[in-house]
Amino acid sequence: MKTDVLGVQYDNITMEEAVAAGRSFLTGAKTAYCVTPNAEMAYEALHDEDFRNVLNSADLVLPDGAGVVLGAKILKTPLKQKVAGIEFAQNLLPVYEELGSRLYLLGSRPGVAELAAQKMREKHPNLLICGTADGYFQDEDEVIRKVNEAAADVLYVCLGSPKQEYFMFRHADELNVKLMAGLGGTLDGIAGTVKRAPKWMIKLQLEWLYRLIKEPRRLGRMMRLPKFVFAVLRKRMKGE
Repeated sequence: MKTDVLGVQYDNITMEEAVAAGRSFLTGAKTAYCVTPNAEMAYEALHDEDFRNVLNSADLVLPDGAGVVLGAKILKTPLKQKVAGIEFAQNLLPVYEELGSRLYLLGSRPGVAELAAQKMREKHPNLLICGTADGYFQDEDEVIRKVNEAAADVLYVCLGSPKQEYFMFRHADELNVKLMAGLGGTLDGIAGTVKRAPKWMIKLQLEWLYRLIKEPRRLGRMMRLPKFVFAVLRKRMKGE
């Protein structure tokens, strides 16, 4: 079931349902890709038809962020809950262990993917991580070749938005994986190179504030959040 929030078609599902969907893709016949658009990305998609099409072409569109959940509530089409990309990625790891799925980690700065792999294996010793690569590459064909040679079943694409979404959209037919997921800074979060907000702030939907305090340079980018809310309010008032 889809819920429209400013033109982005979100899957209205819980985390448990999202993980179940991920599991189903692993036994599917095609390469599926998952996107995790927050309010900033949704605002960009509102003004960029190509990006909006890339998001809406995904097999799974998860509402990653309190802003998106708030926007849906204002529009009187509430979503079941926020489904954070980093938690989705981590909650699937036991599924990969159970099924013997091979995971490839792509993105972030040199060394981060390897550190994230180490952290994953500490908690999931039977997890099969078949390769890692940083996000500083020029030749996408070479990346595709390495992922396919590693016989990966799952590819975590952590290149930042919109680069990661366009990468998955362009190469879904060339990659032999069953599932790709665009996950932004997830590898940094798992590796511990970027700290997540305290649990109480996450619970109060204030993770965005924690990130802003830690990284003031994000202020310009985060101004898209109030712009997103204003766009939602305009739509609500117009009854569109």
